[in-house]
Amino acid sequence: MKKKLALVLAGLMSFSLVACGGSGADTSGDNTAADTNTENTATEETPTEDTGSGETEADATDGANLDELIEAAKAEGELIVYGSCEEEYLAAACEHFQELYGITVQYQRLSTGEVQSKIEEENGNPSGDVWFGGTTDPYNVAAGEGLLEAYEAQNASHLISDTYRDADGYWYGIYKGILGFMVNTDELDRMGLEAPADWEDLLDEKYQGLIWLSNYNTAGTAKLVVNTMIQKYGHDEGIQYLVDLDKNIEVYTKSGSGPSKNVGTGECVIGIGFLHDGITQIVDNGYGNIGLVIPSSGTSFEVGATAIFKGCAHPNAAKLWIEYALSPECVELAAQNGSYQFLVLDNVEQPAVATEYGLDPDNVMDYDFADAKENTTTYVEEVMTALGSAADDRFQTE
Repeated sequence: MKKKLALVLAGLMSFSLVACGGSGADTSGDNTAADTNTENTATEETPTEDTGSGETEADATDGANLDELIEAAKAEGELIVYGSCEEEYLAAACEHFQELYGITVQYQRLSTGEVQSKIEEENGNPSGDVWFGGTTDPYNVAAGEGLLEAYEAQNASHLISDTYRDADGYWYGIYKGILGFMVNTDELDRMGLEAPADWEDLLDEKYQGLIWLSNYNTAGTAKLVVNTMIQKYGHDEGIQYLVDLDKNIEVYTKSGSGPSKNVGTGECVIGIGFLHDGITQIVDNGYGNIGLVIPSSGTSFEVGATAIFKGCAHPNAAKLWIEYALSPECVELAAQNGSYQFLVLDNVEQPAVATEYGLDPDNVMDYDFADAKENTTTYVEEVMTALGSAADDRFQTE
């Protein structure tokens, strides 16, 4: 099947009828750019084949011939993507999908928490078709609520482990990111402080007002932090840890990548988040003053995922997106567009820069995805209740 897909994709690329537009404007100069909620459409320059055939009446079945799925998706003619990866990668992936298949793609960048809230409000009548990128904790919540559509993807055979997929096909992993600390070494030197080496170090009062984290209500990264602390220390002790940590937090950003974008400038001295976001700031934005720290007692990891929204308007295009998202044609665009996560497919080229900073994708704790799937919503509510009046305007929603 790998050979068949390669031939299909190669053929499509050689006579693609539609050129990608430049709709996903790069907003990298703005610290809040990754959270923009503007909708984008990849520009269609030439018409594709007639889509009025009515072929969308019957969806291509799971496991059907990829040629048939492609034709059924083309007949639908449109796809709407909500992306929780970084804007540049989202735009590149959507535009390349349109280039390959001649299907008009609209996309919108939202944090995972925002996507979860949006589809919960829409309650089975989603305005989007697929979800792309962002950590799986909110995906698991949505799956548990019956808001995702199961699909048995053919390209899932290339996943390096069943860890990187939902057992029932509600989501599939496309990359892996390690949770840790990003520090501004210049600012720490100026203050005469050493970088924190482990989670417990972050509670030291010497770091008061120096730490940034993301918002537990809006960011999948922060939800992963909640689950990590509870799994690491136990339920009550984990929540108490986050209450104690709050005393040193200056800002909770809306998006999980928010802290990383402010470390190089020194506005944030210590950021908690995914270390590949720190690599982006070092490599692409030239911040040589950023140090990366993997907590010495262990840390967790995200699985960046993709999924179909239950009841979506373009089900065949959505299934084709899943096959595409699990292919080198999609995931290798990440490193070309400033996203340096480890990839979780066996037929792709890993971004070399991801290992140049001493990051070991296997040096992580045994994360309990089942517990996170069952309890994330409750855990977040308990943390916010425990914070009480401390949950103030430091929690950004814009």
